[in-house]
Amino acid sequence: MTPPTDSKSSARLEARISQETKALVQKAADLQGRTLTDFVVAAIQAEAYRVIEHHQTLKLSREDSEAFVDAILTPPKPNDALKSAALRYKQVMSG
Repeated sequence: MTPPTDSKSSARLEARISQETKALVQKAADLQGRTLTDFVVAAIQAEAYRVIEHHQTLKLSREDSEAFVDAILTPPKPNDALKSAALRYKQVMSG
């Protein structure tokens, strides 16, 4: 997912970092032929997307994955409680 590029700034972000960190980030920006600001913005956007994707991705263990697939492929027969709930639902929705 690539964010749209907008050349006009609409918000400001400030951060205090050590001289060593700034020199490191500046060197990385120079190596990519970017301004320091462009490099930092691109880096934080990429990390933000990574963190969001990580938290939105459901990860199951192998055992859980197999149980999920088994439940989908061979669902249990409806018990009395489910049959009763389905009947109540039909009555409510039709009347």
